[in-house]
Amino acid sequence: MIPAAGPAVGAAAPAIDRLYVGTSGFAYPGWAPSFYPPGLRPPDLLRFYAGRLSACEINATFYRQPTERTVAGWVAATPASFRFVVKAQRGGSLQALLRDPAVAAEWLTSPYRTFGNRLGSVLFRIPGHVHRDDGRLAALITSWPRDLPLTVEAEDASWAVDETFAALASIGAAWCSTDREGEEPPAIRALGESLYVRLRRTAYSPEDLAGWAARLVPFLEDGRAVYVFFRHDATGLSAVHAAAFPGIVSARIAIEGRAARPLEAVPDG
Repeated sequence: MIPAAGPAVGAAAPAIDRLYVGTSGFAYPGWAPSFYPPGLRPPDLLRFYAGRLSACEINATFYRQPTERTVAGWVAATPASFRFVVKAQRGGSLQALLRDPAVAAEWLTSPYRTFGNRLGSVLFRIPGHVHRDDGRLAALITSWPRDLPLTVEAEDASWAVDETFAALASIGAAWCSTDREGEEPPAIRALGESLYVRLRRTAYSPEDLAGWAARLVPFLEDGRAVYVFFRHDATGLSAVHAAAFPGIVSARIAIEGRAARPLEAVPDG
């Protein structure tokens, strides 16, 4: 067995302050009335969202690069503590991984600098038809700007091996643990200063959320930033879950106190 975490990262801030929770996207008027108030205007959605949640995984950037004006508007609508994660544009991601990483990585990432310190991470998604290739991953990592935080999510299981984790850890990148419908809950891999989890099931019971809180609290108490994103849905139930989750985590922290406890372990390889 090997631990699912890298070296401890000390931090003085309370553990809950290192938890960033949100959803995949925010611009869903259909989330009224379960999450948004009825009649809320589309330009006001993000401001309201940021009053209840601490982060957002931006969907729009997966389909097109954001303009400086758009990013500036997002930043202005949210408090200084709020964090954005951008999904790397899909065409540019494939170019950066499979063809010309040096050129494509620069094109892909340059718009993201507009977020400044409000950028939590760039979510680089590797689609299921792309199988593990250590050489291509190494080339991507070599070309990736060191000042931009990177998280990798791979749909094909061939990538989930120690060689991949070691390569990502070498630049402080994060591995995305994705909880999918019909699958066993994923192992958690913390490779550096942050942890990234996507909760993609249609619904989560109170027991499910309490279980995830119990799994994540040790990493928060170990000093890591933890990003948790629920899927977008038609009604806003996922946003309601996201808004409730920090309270569930806080309750778990209170129960456990500040006592040290071993981090979760996962099987080798």
